[in-house]
Amino acid sequence: MENIVRILGIDPGYGIVGISVIEYIGNKFKLIYADAIKTQPHSEFNERLVKIDGDINEIIEKYQPEVLSIEDLFFNTNTKTAIKVAQARGVLILAAKKRGMEVYEYTPLQIKQGVAGYGKATKTQVKNMLKVILNVEKLPSLDDITDSIAIAVCHAHSNKSKKIGRAVQQ
Repeated sequence: MENIVRILGIDPGYGIVGISVIEYIGNKFKLIYADAIKTQPHSEFNERLVKIDGDINEIIEKYQPEVLSIEDLFFNTNTKTAIKVAQARGVLILAAKKRGMEVYEYTPLQIKQGVAGYGKATKTQVKNMLKVILNVEKLPSLDDITDSIAIAVCHAHSNKSKKIGRAVQQ
């Protein structure tokens, strides 16, 4: 009997939200879903949040992840952007919590450490490690999607993932 956990990885944003779902079985990974929620740049901000909410709820319903692994808010110099990303994160976290999912937040440093073993790894190093971990030749070209996969893998590599999931006969 091995433990299996289905993890929803999210790279939050309000223009593009990177989304992935992975299964972690024992110490093996399977990429189930990888895409992005995209909102229209010139649409009203609240409508963008509504679209994010609708799309994330569809994804959660379809793929039934047990946990959400999401990037912690990285505060940059643009306060207005940071506040909007924080609002989108709130929508995403609320959708997960309404489904009874546990939510885990990771900093960019923790994500790089969890995937590449080095907190200051480059994007290229993280991508190369993800290819090895997932046993794939190519990753999605959009960085937001690849980042969401890294966030999910980071959670799987954390001790927290061992406490979640269900037993399966292999």
